[in-house]
Amino acid sequence: MGFHEEVNATEKGKRPHPVMLTHLLALAAHALAEADNRPEPKDLWKEPINATLWKPCSDQRDWKASGNISSSEETNGYIIISANGGINQQRVAICNAVTISRLLNATLVIPKFLYSNVWLDKSQFRDIYQEDYFIKYLKPDIRIVKELPLELQSLDLEAIGSLVNDTDVMKEAKPSIYVKKILPILLKNRVVHFVGFGNRLSFDPIPFQLQRLRCRCNFHALRFVHKIQETGALLVERLHGHMPHLSPLQDNLLGHFAGKSIPSGNRNESSKYLAVHLRFEIDMVAYSMCYFGGGKDEEEELEMYRQIHFPALTEIKRTTKLPSAAFLRSEGKCPLAPEEAALMLAAIGFKRRTSIYIAGAEIYGGRHRMAAISRLYPAIVTKETLLSPSELEPFRNFSSQLAALDFIACASADAFAMTDPGSQFSSLVQGYRMYYGGGDLPTLRPNKRRLASILVKNVTIEWKEFETRVNKLIQQTKQVHERPIARSIFRHPRCPECMCRTDN
Repeated sequence: MGFHEEVNATEKGKRPHPVMLTHLLALAAHALAEADNRPEPKDLWKEPINATLWKPCSDQRDWKASGNISSSEETNGYIIISANGGINQQRVAICNAVTISRLLNATLVIPKFLYSNVWLDKSQFRDIYQEDYFIKYLKPDIRIVKELPLELQSLDLEAIGSLVNDTDVMKEAKPSIYVKKILPILLKNRVVHFVGFGNRLSFDPIPFQLQRLRCRCNFHALRFVHKIQETGALLVERLHGHMPHLSPLQDNLLGHFAGKSIPSGNRNESSKYLAVHLRFEIDMVAYSMCYFGGGKDEEEELEMYRQIHFPALTEIKRTTKLPSAAFLRSEGKCPLAPEEAALMLAAIGFKRRTSIYIAGAEIYGGRHRMAAISRLYPAIVTKETLLSPSELEPFRNFSSQLAALDFIACASADAFAMTDPGSQFSSLVQGYRMYYGGGDLPTLRPNKRRLASILVKNVTIEWKEFETRVNKLIQQTKQVHERPIARSIFRHPRCPECMCRTDN
């Protein structure tokens, strides 16, 4: 459905969905109290059995090495990217840049990260990822350098037509577009600078080995710097109650810290933990245009935030009739509030004593907003509660590096629940768990539209019906299937380019 169709379909006069779901929360509390002595559902911490049929294989190469280029004459030129957004958008941009560099037989300059007035993080590639490892690992695929040659550094790239913005390349452009539009610029000027580049390469159609290279970059070439790995290992050890076991996943995320005992302070007694990504920060809440029960104060606060951080959205709101908050909620376009996430977890069968790691930045509404989920699940922790102030200090004011710690904790969890299936962070975590999990790392993905239709009956529905309906929609999303055409390989790596089926 297009934007204007949504506007025309707006449900006028429908009351906003009450966010504090008093009736259902009371039922959930009663159900959790009664469930203490009952066994958990058998599949709560498991993926379907056929998930084990898929094994990682994007590290396999089936082409002649090209990264041993020794002179600039053997390359068509240099590609620079300045990636925008947060760490997740930047990661996608890096993998696309690697793939385009191979396609155009170009040398890639280590990517730069643009400063965002939302993320407020000055981190560059070397602050998050291991530069030398990235260059060495991809050497058989492409040539990567840290800087442009001196003779090219003084060029005015905009003046000579080598500056390419997102408006110059369509979203999910086919490889042929780059050969047709970008290669001539590269051959003429020896350098092309992409500004943005977050989602500018299609997932289909694309040659098999280029798709595999994109997987290889995401799942193998990008490793966090030692500072992040060491603190990530500390988080996982405190969550599990023991040091992380050495596995392909932990080797990738934590390197040699996966097998190293680290002074861990207070340990969590539970050996299993659930990670939940609550995408309910103020930027998400404001951008969604949804209503969350906070009255006029909430509406004014979010509007002020939009004017500062999303001026284009403010202008659209001023000049266009937008869908109502009720309609957006009924279509599943609103982020789940913490209390809604708590109801989903209770219906699925997670017990009151379940250890839950909450990922994300500061929740909009703070403690008041978290009150309901904290009452139902008191064993909630975050990186801020698990790590001491001195352990967190090196990461303060670096939102991308803090997000990397969340990524490690979520990817390593015994179960992971996302509250916004469209979130780039959740998508990348889900893909990592599929790729490295060996069928042992389930991810719970709600269909927000269907969940909204259940929650809208919150005053009259009984717990048994709520439980049955929520379980049904979650089970449907847990099914194992090959990546659908045109869907992201970062989120759905179960495809021949990234993973191999062992029953063939």
